[in-house]
Amino acid sequence: MTSNPRDVLSRPAPPPDFTLRYGEHPDHVADVRLAETPNAPLVLFVHGGFWREEWDRAHAGPLAADLAARGYAVATIEFRRTGQAGGGWPGTFSDVAAAAVAVPDLLAKEIAHRGLLPVSVDRPILAGHSAGGHLALWYASVAPDAIGGVVALAPVADLARAYELNLDDGAVADLLGGAPGAVPNAYASADPMVNLPSGVRTVVVHGAEDDLVPVELSRDYCRLARRAGDDTTLVELADVEHFAVIDPQSAAWPAVLAAFGTVTRGEATGGN
Repeated sequence: MTSNPRDVLSRPAPPPDFTLRYGEHPDHVADVRLAETPNAPLVLFVHGGFWREEWDRAHAGPLAADLAARGYAVATIEFRRTGQAGGGWPGTFSDVAAAAVAVPDLLAKEIAHRGLLPVSVDRPILAGHSAGGHLALWYASVAPDAIGGVVALAPVADLARAYELNLDDGAVADLLGGAPGAVPNAYASADPMVNLPSGVRTVVVHGAEDDLVPVELSRDYCRLARRAGDDTTLVELADVEHFAVIDPQSAAWPAVLAAFGTVTRGEATGGN
């Protein structure tokens, strides 16, 4: 187990098997890591970093490599972020949506071209951490029929509340262009809390000791989602902080794997 929770952010990981391009911008790419079993379920993973340019997909390498070793095909998508031209609302969101649509088909074609083991690309699992967890929840509300389920790890599930809490020194305002009262249409479109039910089976995993994205956001989201009729559950982990849920060396990792297993198998979550 790691002593510094942030070690995972810079820990080396095996390189991807290949990278796909889903658009014209340099960040319109997805790193692919394949399993060694045929018809592996596909996970589209959206990295965190409070939507900011300084954090890219590289820090999700250990997570993606571990999932691939356990029988998942993983495509870690990149997208424009705040601080970049076109990042924020709506560019960040249109990038994630474009990747979710294009990457499964691109992957199937690339695998066929290379003569590799097939991957089950139909209705992939959408997963993400922190800001990426928010984007996964958001896309589930936009295109529920396109994905098989969501695993959200410490997600920023309530943008209005995250704005009030000033998470990461104004990250939500930077993403959407201002306060809820100033850009109400952006919040109405982008905030998972106001776009329920999604109709998508969802497991949220969140550490009780998370001091970057308070677990109260996930508690409130899951409570509201269940009231709206969604099959949603919260796995709240005692003594776990923000980064443990993306660290295969952490004590939290078995709970994360269980969440992927539940969603992949299509089991009812039980609604805790």
